[in-house]
Amino acid sequence: MSGCRSLLIVPTLLAILVGLWSHEPVLAVGWSSIHQEKRSLTPLQLEIEKQVQRLSAAEVEERRDALMRLSALRHPSASRAAANGLTDNAPIVRATATSAVLSLPPEESATLLIPLLNDKDEFVRQEAAYALGKTQSRSAVESLIERLLQDKKPGVRGAAAVALGQIRGEAAAPYLAKVLSPATPLPTSTRIKVKTPREQNAFVLRAAARSLGQIGDRNGVPALAEVLHNEKAPSDLRREAAFALGTIGDRRAIQALQQVLDAQDPYLAQAAHQAIRRISNRASQ
Repeated sequence: MSGCRSLLIVPTLLAILVGLWSHEPVLAVGWSSIHQEKRSLTPLQLEIEKQVQRLSAAEVEERRDALMRLSALRHPSASRAAANGLTDNAPIVRATATSAVLSLPPEESATLLIPLLNDKDEFVRQEAAYALGKTQSRSAVESLIERLLQDKKPGVRGAAAVALGQIRGEAAAPYLAKVLSPATPLPTSTRIKVKTPREQNAFVLRAAARSLGQIGDRNGVPALAEVLHNEKAPSDLRREAAFALGTIGDRRAIQALQQVLDAQDPYLAQAAHQAIRRISNRASQ
């Protein structure tokens, strides 16, 4: 009986070997095709693919590093791949992704970033605001105004103020002026709720003053002049107001600037002098 079993086993083994041999070319063609496809990708595409795979890693720092590498490529395809990081579970990864999507067209970047202004994490909201400023997309103005006036965290409010100045949207001017001077009237058509307490954070106030100068809207002059006259205001805030008035270039500001030419703070006096000269030069052109 054992001899018979041996005779039966041999053909069976031969059949298996023949079957494997017959499929080998198919397997070889499959691997060759994959290898050929890999070889046809450009170095940029290969690097993007590598970092996309790392975005699925369990370690937070690896996912974050992948986003930073995608950002460093400065290419729309890399930014499009990095967009997945905006919905990551880890706040630090979402925050890192905000700058990684900036190689996309401005409106596309803004569309991805605006929802993060409502993120539950303060740092994510702050970084999203800064990133939106870099897009210079006016589609973000209303959402940034809401963060400026409503967010409980000064870091987020300050980032929103900075971003509004970078975007230079005139629609933001009355709201930035409102931060400096609560008495500033707002457009009757506004749908944005305004916090009633006076802004106390020094960074938010300085950012609002500087952004008014960057926007260049003359409607910001009264609020800036009020800051300039307020001797209880921090010196660096008053300097920012003087710089902003010079940048706006409205002759109505000259009288307010002249009143601080003899200020005890020499830097404020110098800022006022430069602002007056700048306004006068513009008027003579």
